[in-house]
Amino acid sequence: MVDKKVVITGAGSGIGRTIAKELAEEGYSLILLGRTLETLEATAQTCARPEYHFCYPCDVSQPGSVQQALSESAAYSLYGVVANAGIGGVNHDGDTDRWDEIVQTNLTGSYYTVRDCLPYLQRDLSEYKKVLYMSSILARLGVPAYSAYCASKAGILGLMRSQAAEFASDKILVNALCPGWVETRMAEEGLEGFAQALNITRDEAYQLAMKDVPLGKMSTPQEIARFVSFLLSDSQISITGQTLDINGGAMMP
Repeated sequence: MVDKKVVITGAGSGIGRTIAKELAEEGYSLILLGRTLETLEATAQTCARPEYHFCYPCDVSQPGSVQQALSESAAYSLYGVVANAGIGGVNHDGDTDRWDEIVQTNLTGSYYTVRDCLPYLQRDLSEYKKVLYMSSILARLGVPAYSAYCASKAGILGLMRSQAAEFASDKILVNALCPGWVETRMAEEGLEGFAQALNITRDEAYQLAMKDVPLGKMSTPQEIARFVSFLLSDSQISITGQTLDINGGAMMP
């Protein structure tokens, strides 16, 4: 498995760090990408066999950034890519509108990531290679003041379907995950904003948010990571072009 290299973007914290730990336990060699070298190195140190993992700071929203990282890594081929990097938060029309920042990172950055990784995936000798995009339940729902985030995550689903069809001849399977509430810093920031907007406590905001989740709980990063591990595994050779929901029943399309 150490010969199977997987790129993970946004690997310095949250879901990305947990995915890295899970995949390292499975024996993959990882290329960990994110904006801050220190957090990437901290991720690597939490992983099994840290000496097999390469850390490189890059900004996926900038063209050529992932390509530079791959060149520095001296990788010849890639078995998988987890395009997880993303930012959240609200955006409002006006001089401080964050539309460009959010869409450039979440959607365009995901496109740049897979575009730069594609030649490496094509060179890999595994029977099937894997690409997994991290979208969101908000790709399916409209939320006031989250137009950039919702649009960027919905755009990922269209990108995923197009590439699943395009890359099938190279036996590259492309899918997207749409998590709902997950116990991460981003979710905590969302709850705090929710509480402030309604002038209620954080715990009250949590209980209110969970009313829309039939299971009444958030998912854990570990749940997401285990699902990612299955989707990347050799056991999975038929799922491609799919939007895969993991949200406690909050969205049942």
